[in-house]
Amino acid sequence: MQQLIAGVGCATLDNSEHTLLFELTCDFEQFPPLAVQLCQRLDLQVRERNWGADRHQWLVEFEGTLLWLHFEFYSGSCWLSCQQPQDFEVLQYLKKLWESQ
Repeated sequence: MQQLIAGVGCATLDNSEHTLLFELTCDFEQFPPLAVQLCQRLDLQVRERNWGADRHQWLVEFEGTLLWLHFEFYSGSCWLSCQQPQDFEVLQYLKKLWESQ
């Protein structure tokens, strides 16, 4: 599968952690514009942006469901997580949406 957004590759569901993991190639400063593109591609509305020394954490919304978009620079990890386990089906849908584009 080709990259839909430069720097973002395929997405993988982690059923045990209720997360949707993204393959990501970027540094700390490159994450915000990349995250905006990712949110636009998945129809996510950004509600809040937090960041610290090596981490970004954004509160996003998809059709009334609140999710967290995380990025950790040192581990190179990027993932969406749901606040409630029952919202995992939203992450499953977003994975299908990502793969269909």
